Amino acid sequence: MEKVIINCYEDFQNYLGKEIGVSEYLTVDQARINLFADATLDHQWIHTDEERCRRESPFGQTIAHGYLTLSLLPYLWDEIIQVNNLERLVNYGLDRLKFGQPVLSGQAIRLRTELVELANLRGAIKMSMHFVIEIRETGKKAVEGVSTFVYYFKKQ
Repeated sequence: MEKVIINCYEDFQNYLGKEIGVSEYLTVDQARINLFADATLDHQWIHTDEERCRRESPFGQTIAHGYLTLSLLPYLWDEIIQVNNLERLVNYGLDRLKFGQPVLSGQAIRLRTELVELANLRGAIKMSMHFVIEIRETGKKAVEGVSTFVYYFKKQ
């Protein structure tokens, strides 16, 4: 898959109101779920206890943390876009965030994006994208919302 190349504000502007791209799928396995549980100190059994989940969970297996799925947004976004001449990128915020279908251990997710808002801030670009993280095995939405980033470009 070819990345969308962005060199300036006008390149972003070409995507306003349009789909920017779709990432490749990434499998969310139990090892990743366990690492996230360790990092966040969230060891709730529905995420980490495979035996108990087989017996008691309505899903019959462990599920990824919703915030794990959301935290993969920057990685998946980086698969879609390449922004050149970048000094730094800042996460600005999230809006209208909804968790839909849980991601079962072993399922794969991908990111679909659309540029919904754009502002030129004299040397920086503030952009908001509607995003959906989809589950390959079900075709359903795991997470949906609007993510806003500020891109600071190197001074020429």
